[in-house]
Amino acid sequence: MPPQSSGEKTSRRENWETFWDEKQEVGEVYSNADRIARNLRQVIELRGKKVLEIGAGTGRDSFPLVEHGAIVYQLDYAENSLRILKKLAEKIKTPVHIIGGDTFRLPFQDGTFDVVFHQGLLEHFRKPQAEALLRENIRVLKQGGLLLVDVPQRYHIYTVAKHILMAVDQWFAGWERSFSVGELRSQLLSLGLTPLYSYGEWMYPSLFYRVLRELCKKAGVNLSLYPSFGKPLRTFRTQLRSSLLKTPLPLYSGISIGVVGKK
Repeated sequence: MPPQSSGEKTSRRENWETFWDEKQEVGEVYSNADRIARNLRQVIELRGKKVLEIGAGTGRDSFPLVEHGAIVYQLDYAENSLRILKKLAEKIKTPVHIIGGDTFRLPFQDGTFDVVFHQGLLEHFRKPQAEALLRENIRVLKQGGLLLVDVPQRYHIYTVAKHILMAVDQWFAGWERSFSVGELRSQLLSLGLTPLYSYGEWMYPSLFYRVLRELCKKAGVNLSLYPSFGKPLRTFRTQLRSSLLKTPLPLYSGISIGVVGKK
């Protein structure tokens, strides 16, 4: 991995070994629902496509792609993540290729994949390292292949809270940054990709509920991972959310944004 400047806060491998060691119970990790599969399917038919997820973590974003006929490769450098991936693949009986490796030196030949994506990865690197990471992603893409980059959206209360925790060295990942959708599109354009599609996503459950749950846990009170609503309210919320996700609003108010670029 490229060196970081001395004195700068960084996201280090030990941060992720500790994080995934504490998340051995995958059921306690919040899901991204189907957002990667849902948004990839807006621009590509996944059946028969070779897809690489980098920084796979629990594989929650790439396991569902198998259901759509993709040939999935999952790569991570954290040993604890690889153990979770293997355990989960066996449990749900989903055929994937699990590989330990460095995103800056991907163990694949040029032009191997139809799709490369990562969720929650790019933000952990400063600009020179992030550019090197993306160039390596592009190297292993076929001509005409797609790169999906999913990162935290800048203009959100979550970003404020994150910076406060980083300032007092309490952020779980050590350090990270955030992006605007315009900045992310420009980054891909500068590397020769053509942005095809952009999306935003809101946090569910809300940041308030997640913080409340963590505080209750410290007090010995266990709340459910997701809040319980009556069926009519749950249905209404789901329908409203689905409708609003089709508008530009989440690009500027959501917790996460993604851009798909074509090589």
